[in-house]
Amino acid sequence: MQKNLLIVALCCVSFIFGIQTLNSQTVTPETHILKRPPYLKAGDTVAIVAPSGILKHREREVEQAKALLKRWGLHSVVGTHVFNQANHFAGKDDERCEDLQKALDDPKISAIWCARGGYGTVRILDKLDFSGFKKHPKWVIGYSDITALHNAIHNAGVESLHALMCVSLTKDESEIEASISTFQNALFGKPLSYTLEGSTYNRTGQASGPLVGGNLTMLHTMLGSETSIDVSGKILFIEEIGEYKYHIDRMLQSLKRAGYFDNCKGVIVGDMTKLRKNTTLWGTSVEQLVLDALSDYDFPIAFNMPAGHEKDNRALILGRTIQLEVEKTKSTINFSE
Repeated sequence: MQKNLLIVALCCVSFIFGIQTLNSQTVTPETHILKRPPYLKAGDTVAIVAPSGILKHREREVEQAKALLKRWGLHSVVGTHVFNQANHFAGKDDERCEDLQKALDDPKISAIWCARGGYGTVRILDKLDFSGFKKHPKWVIGYSDITALHNAIHNAGVESLHALMCVSLTKDESEIEASISTFQNALFGKPLSYTLEGSTYNRTGQASGPLVGGNLTMLHTMLGSETSIDVSGKILFIEEIGEYKYHIDRMLQSLKRAGYFDNCKGVIVGDMTKLRKNTTLWGTSVEQLVLDALSDYDFPIAFNMPAGHEKDNRALILGRTIQLEVEKTKSTINFSE
């Protein structure tokens, strides 16, 4: 009897010790390897769709986009409802969804180029079926409001392309030469790397991991939903337009409280464009705002990434592993091949 009691006691001690050991281990997230859509080649077809805002008087830009694709040896098709108008949106939700779903499912389409952002993608996300897309992935291109779509695609296990949209094209394309060339390079599979202008605000360090992110408002909007991104082991890119500084702080604080940054490997800050001035001034630069909001973490933070709502909007492959090195004098970003 005493022997049995001793065995039971030893088992209990071993079990408790085992739990304590497991709890003390640091859990490292597995590398998140996404499917890479086939790079484009001459003869491929790109679908132009409008999942968000209205394209009022923007026919010129769409025609220019078609001409650009033609110069690259690509064909183009424009969604049936692209120029529809339904109040704020480029057609009713079902119409915008129909164009995008058709492009996702069509095996003859090699890439989907969003005509513009604005607002509206989130309204059709739950209507989309990605089952066929996951089996035969293709590049989905856009920024701003299209971040919602990038999130969904990332969680579907596929890389996507944060790059200029049709309405980003200017009459004089030389004004946005870098935006166009990096877009083309990413689409056709040429190596992608950047050396960023230095900043005294840079938090120095090195990191490696898949690149995720996009528009801060959209990342915040996705929080708590199935299309929120787990940034554990990843490097987060953020950009914003037309917000008050206290709005930016509020979004970062909200993400922080939700544990968004707990296992993040690094942050790249893009353009913070057309920030609004409140009657009560914030009191610091937006760079210092970001540093203050993320002061509890020790990962590197790089500023001056030319991506977002400015004319110089360099292409970023979301879901692709990057090597990030941040110094005060410069930062470098190298995408894996």
